[in-house]
Amino acid sequence: MASLGVNIDHIANVRQARRTVEPDPVSYALLAELGGADGITVHLREDRRHIQDRDVELLRQTVRSRLNLEMAATAEMEAIALRIKPDMVTLVPEKREEVTTEGGLDVAGQLEPLKGLVGRLQEAGIGVSLFVDAETSQLEACRATGARWVELHTGTYAEATWQQQPLELARLTEGSFIARSLGLRVNAGHGLTYQNVEPVAAIEGMEELNIGHTIVARALAVGLEEAVRQMKALVQNPRREPLFGSTSS
Repeated sequence: MASLGVNIDHIANVRQARRTVEPDPVSYALLAELGGADGITVHLREDRRHIQDRDVELLRQTVRSRLNLEMAATAEMEAIALRIKPDMVTLVPEKREEVTTEGGLDVAGQLEPLKGLVGRLQEAGIGVSLFVDAETSQLEACRATGARWVELHTGTYAEATWQQQPLELARLTEGSFIARSLGLRVNAGHGLTYQNVEPVAAIEGMEELNIGHTIVARALAVGLEEAVRQMKALVQNPRREPLFGSTSS
């Protein structure tokens, strides 16, 4: 049964749109936990477009589930992670011009520096996950870094047409199998919604799904606590067939 990590970046997006003090993502993290979130995820970007350093520091003090810090593999972010010590760091690719993360990290192409970074974070007692596409070469490279987790990029699956969705789901399923055969633990995320999450949650060995935008969007209608509760019900009791063209949750 997969657990649910709730990404609260989009709460901070609303705040930063006016450069004011509300809504405060730290307060909303508590509501997410009350709704059943098993963890809180935030992405501290180089340009600080949404989550701020202050947010991460306060979340470390207040989150009672587990704190997952998404970050680029840079010296600046490494220093922040080693100081704040989240429960987990997820290393992700990052470009200033992107609206949201596009694709997985090229672990195979930067294996040696990632080995060092993963080692230093794990020596400090921080779990490390690598956000990658479900490709054998990348998964093998993830194992070579010494990381214990991977997070499979589900964006291609989420954006696929109903005709292509079964193929993308099969790739994720195979990727999970390969990762586990390499001794890696498997999470997944990106672009998942109330309409498409269940088949991914049903993949054998799936441990956690990290979901943000769709939960925050639904929270506008029903509140964050209830939106998290509804998503957790889908994640923990998934149907195993793709929901082709479904518009219900």
